[in-house]
Amino acid sequence: MSSAGVPNISAEETSERETSIPVKQASNNAIDDSRDFGETESSGESPWYYLRKESAALVSETLQRGRRNLWQLTTSRVSVLLSSPTASSTSMHQFLKNYEDLSVFILAGEAFCGFEVLDFREKLKGVCENYFTAFHRQSVHALKMVLEKETWTKLPPGTVQAINFAGLVGDGAPLIMSSRNATGSSRFAHSSKSNDSIDPSGNRSGFSYWLKSGNPFSAKLNYYREDQDYSSVNGAASGDSEGNDSIHEDVVNPKIRDAKRINGGSPVSGDENEDLHADYIDEDSQLPRRSFTRSVSRSASSHISTNDDLTAQTGSSLCLLRSMDKYARLMQKLEIVNVEFFKGICQSFGVFFYFVYQVFGQENTNSGGKGGADSSNHRLKSCLSRISQECEQWIKPQLSSSPSSSLSFPNTVPSLADVTPASPIKTSGHVSGTSFSLKERCAAVDTVSLVSRILHKSKAHLQSMLMSRNGSLVEDFFGQLVGSVPDLTEHLHRTTARILLHVNGYVDRIANSKWEVKELGVEHNGYVDLMLGEFKHYKTRLAHGGISQEVQNLLLQYGVEIFAEMLVEGFSRIKRCTDEGRALMSLDIQVLINGLQHFVPTKVKPKLQIVETFIKAYYLPETEYVHWARAHPEYTKAQVIGLVNLVATMKSWKRKTRLEVVDKIESAAA
Repeated sequence: MSSAGVPNISAEETSERETSIPVKQASNNAIDDSRDFGETESSGESPWYYLRKESAALVSETLQRGRRNLWQLTTSRVSVLLSSPTASSTSMHQFLKNYEDLSVFILAGEAFCGFEVLDFREKLKGVCENYFTAFHRQSVHALKMVLEKETWTKLPPGTVQAINFAGLVGDGAPLIMSSRNATGSSRFAHSSKSNDSIDPSGNRSGFSYWLKSGNPFSAKLNYYREDQDYSSVNGAASGDSEGNDSIHEDVVNPKIRDAKRINGGSPVSGDENEDLHADYIDEDSQLPRRSFTRSVSRSASSHISTNDDLTAQTGSSLCLLRSMDKYARLMQKLEIVNVEFFKGICQSFGVFFYFVYQVFGQENTNSGGKGGADSSNHRLKSCLSRISQECEQWIKPQLSSSPSSSLSFPNTVPSLADVTPASPIKTSGHVSGTSFSLKERCAAVDTVSLVSRILHKSKAHLQSMLMSRNGSLVEDFFGQLVGSVPDLTEHLHRTTARILLHVNGYVDRIANSKWEVKELGVEHNGYVDLMLGEFKHYKTRLAHGGISQEVQNLLLQYGVEIFAEMLVEGFSRIKRCTDEGRALMSLDIQVLINGLQHFVPTKVKPKLQIVETFIKAYYLPETEYVHWARAHPEYTKAQVIGLVNLVATMKSWKRKTRLEVVDKIESAAA
């Protein structure tokens, strides 16, 4: 059989040679003819020129179509992988590494095929949005858990001294660093940024960069393998799903990596595991870390530097700031969804803001005065209303049978007992009927102010990461929410002062005193002595509360203002009063001013000017009360109407006149 097949093969080869010889000769003759013809005619007029041009265009179109088909097939298969729920449920460290690989994949593929893959970009954006949703839910859940367990005890300065928020204020490196030196290809670009690598004219020179640099994924894989092998030699555990300590340490600080490789080994002995020297486990990558590696490459401005900042941190504020720092770092890396992460910062701070108000800002309206709802200013109330709408899913109680899954904020605060002036020694700074002491309440105020200051430092950095069209989001956040922090702190201090001042029943005592007197004596009313005694106890409580002298003085001033509000409320409830009784009110106020001046370092009389103005309004003509009410919005509508009814009764106004004045005042207040 084999010998019979040889002649057949030989015949076929002979036939092919005989056939190919004329073809080659014809081809050579055609080339020679074209060359001879090109010598006599220009290339633009030669039919061979047009033939070659059309052939090249056909081949180019075919190759281009093939490149696009290949790229579309590749992206469709990767899209199937991205559709898996696990694509957006990995750890932060792993997700960012995947995102970086996909970014390089997109840039290289677009340069290869010559057009943008908008569908795949949208697919990647959707994966990032899903990751944000899961990350935000987990972060807010963790924050609420910390808030509900918060004891509002300030952390020791040594605990927070080494902590910085470089990602938030703009001095730090991202969570992971690219393993390539060409930073231009290591970050995902928007469509406007990737146009440089895509030439719509058909020139594919943009892909020449990738041809020169080689396969970026193999280089990156070799980089991680090199560090993994190096770390395993030094005793590090190489089976960690997130990598090892050496990799993470090198990523955070490349200088340490270079120093290790120059010295040819680890600074610790070869038989000693470097992980044993770790100070803590990083919660992002679950890797052992050393404290000094977090601050080697950071500038001093990203650290908490002032003494106030070192002593104002609590567990919840530290949790919030670290969470917002992660949001800011993710804004840097995941640019296509950085607006969502900024909204996450806003919501996280809103949840913290709302919780602090619910715990420490609820007042006992039975203590007299204008009450809790009226004492907070308009901006604070509008801010709280906005938070309750935008963060409803986080601050409202969840309908669940599981107690651990129902993380709702407290709607009420334990009410205070109706007490009279008592010895402050028994309280030792703790408020009767409440679960938090004076020191803890002031710690809550200080920590809210601290978070606000750090956020103000981060404003410029946050603006730089967002596009210009989103600048209004930053201004709105800082103008409305962060700008309301001073209003919140003032409200919290006033609430603390109201709780510590045991003045329940004083408004009724003032209103029920005898003011319809015929002649003015030299003795003031007894409620003045009770108020002075209570204020003395109030100052003692502040002195034994473990707070700074500055805060004590501030609370003393708020205590005087609360007395002023209480006096106005009591005077507005008086049913009958003579001119002599009005003069007795002025006498009581003067005695009270002289007594309070011994306890308060600042002038007391300006704080009680609101009371003297209300007393003197008794002597106004009946036609002036409507104008007077408009000029003094510091008094409530009920207080002004009470004054008008008193004057109408004592000065025998006509019923029609009184009703007209009251109606005009109510209309103006509405």
